[in-house]
Amino acid sequence: MIDIRDIEAAAVRLAGISVRTPLLQNYALDEAVGGKVLIKPECLQVTGSFKIRGAYNFLSQLSPGEAAKGVVAFSSGNHAQGVAAAGSMLGIKTAIVMPEDAPVAKLENTRRLGGEVITYDRYTGDREAIARQIAGERGAVVVPSYDHDFIIAGQGTVGLEITEQCAELGVEPDHVLVCCGGGGLIAGSAIALKARWPDIAVHTVEPEGFDDTARSLLSGQRECIDDEARSICDALQAHAPGELTFAINRRLLDVGLVVSDEEVREAIRFAFQNLKLVAEPGGAVALAAVLSGKIDARGKTMVVVISGGNVDGEMFAEIQREKSG
Repeated sequence: MIDIRDIEAAAVRLAGISVRTPLLQNYALDEAVGGKVLIKPECLQVTGSFKIRGAYNFLSQLSPGEAAKGVVAFSSGNHAQGVAAAGSMLGIKTAIVMPEDAPVAKLENTRRLGGEVITYDRYTGDREAIARQIAGERGAVVVPSYDHDFIIAGQGTVGLEITEQCAELGVEPDHVLVCCGGGGLIAGSAIALKARWPDIAVHTVEPEGFDDTARSLLSGQRECIDDEARSICDALQAHAPGELTFAINRRLLDVGLVVSDEEVREAIRFAFQNLKLVAEPGGAVALAAVLSGKIDARGKTMVVVISGGNVDGEMFAEIQREKSG
């Protein structure tokens, strides 16, 4: 199991590659929830999400022989772009298995960044099996979306930066809220956060129907989603928590939070209108949890991670046109 030293080593590899995204405070947001909320906008990150952190940390540690044969990944879109971008930077060929109904922007950006896109039906196909078959045929290395030490350590640099930035601001947060699909971002971040503040409460936030980690934290074992579940949060539709990520998360996390698609839409509107940030649905769930009162922010200091901003223009415009509930 990785520790803070692995995350610090990842931060060294990522220096000059990933963006040290800021911590932003917005007084309209503070007033709305009655506390201090610091936003970590990974929507401003390279490729528009935190995923470049783990992808680059993984690819940069391949042996020359492995790098020469290329890599295969599977992703709903953000990991795809991170892998494609990291591959372009390192001169490694990348192929990514993506849902055929992934946001057009994510498909197009992955191709633009040099990735070979192989599509499948997310509701009937097994993306991991497809990726492993292709990798086997090519002799390529599989780059998991979240369940690998190198990926978790890379994503953990988000939490490491939060500790450093809070120290610079002279604040100690009571709660940190992080979106959760397979659990790589929150697992790595929780290791860094708990190394600095052992008693801090770190919460997953997931969309309704895809709250497998929240339910797993309650039951103590890995729970799966219902195959009939649907959500606008395309980036957070993992079938179950990862084995490695859940081993970390069950040890370090507080209670998981769950938000509705409508609460996510409201958070996207709030982020654009008040924070001047573009958040994708999966990236906005932590903000949605605070805005909708899923956690009591009154008199507290919260850190909220907006994990990505790769949303199709038509969906974003439609959400902005909708009236707040």
